[in-house]
Amino acid sequence: MTVSASLLATAAVLCAVGGILMLTRPLTRILLGAVIAGNGINLLVLSATGSAGRAPLLYGVPLWQVTDPLPQAIALTAIVITLATTAFLLAMAYRSHQLTGTDEVHDDLEDRRIALRAEVLGERDELREQYRSASERTAEERARYREERKRLRARLRADRALQARGRDATGDLWHDVLGADPQDYAEARTEDPAADANRGDTG
Repeated sequence: MTVSASLLATAAVLCAVGGILMLTRPLTRILLGAVIAGNGINLLVLSATGSAGRAPLLYGVPLWQVTDPLPQAIALTAIVITLATTAFLLAMAYRSHQLTGTDEVHDDLEDRRIALRAEVLGERDELREQYRSASERTAEERARYREERKRLRARLRADRALQARGRDATGDLWHDVLGADPQDYAEARTEDPAADANRGDTG
């Protein structure tokens, strides 16, 4: 079986470019990366057929002249899957831009909260050890220790407030996930300000 070197090189370049694009944060670049990588994989599959041959008919064609139809069928299936993935990513990018004004994928708030809490607790333990290891504690050192603890607590409170703003939603599944418009959130906030205050307190 002979394989075209140019076909393999083109497929490798497409897969590399698609992989790099899918590692970025904007959903539009992820979408382009998925399409480009899908085309590169299709070329790799098609290159497995070898050189071009005659159509794989049932009768009247010698087997050694027939092109393998299996990679072509696999590539056709992959094209359909790529189309469905493209439609899904387009919907996600449009929905993200509709709600947040950008299609960039943000960090998960809960993961960031856990990491920040671990960092703050580590700094607090280190600060406590330094304070307790001192032989003589002056009033200035005690005041500095209290100020540092207040600063660490303020970081946690600011992060909780940020999470409360991130969970600012109407509570309606259809509006929050499937079909809300940005003005719907503004109308809900003006109609029920007490609910917003409660959500901010529980965060």
